[in-house]
Amino acid sequence: MHTDPPAAGAAQLLDRYLISLDDDKLDDAWARDLFTEDAVVEFPMSRHAGRAGMADWHRESLAAFAGTQHLGSPAVVDPLGPDRVGLRANLVSTHVHHPGAAREPLFATGTFVTGEARRTPAGWRLSALAFRVVWMTGSPPGGPA
Repeated sequence: MHTDPPAAGAAQLLDRYLISLDDDKLDDAWARDLFTEDAVVEFPMSRHAGRAGMADWHRESLAAFAGTQHLGSPAVVDPLGPDRVGLRANLVSTHVHHPGAAREPLFATGTFVTGEARRTPAGWRLSALAFRVVWMTGSPPGGPA
């Protein structure tokens, strides 16, 4: 499928988001660069609506682990209108439990990601992301050790 440069920019948002989870400072500037004001992100265990508090919510979710690595496939971009696209991708996430945790050191998931991005005056921004776990290995935080 051919994507025009603006839609390709929307697809790159998903890449930027995933890389940032592992290596960037998650603050309000991070959220402004990636999300619309009314964005919704749904993980299998929790959900957050609105750009306000989005960085805090992500930091709290990631704090359950000593480290993470998110490896995403290229996003498939589906036009939904002149200023809106759907995004679909596969994701393998490896989560490293904190040292001394009474469980296997790694928790990994294979996930299907769907979302939407909208063109705003500031450029393309994510307006929705949802993560559906397809498989997992190891123990999630709070799960059985």
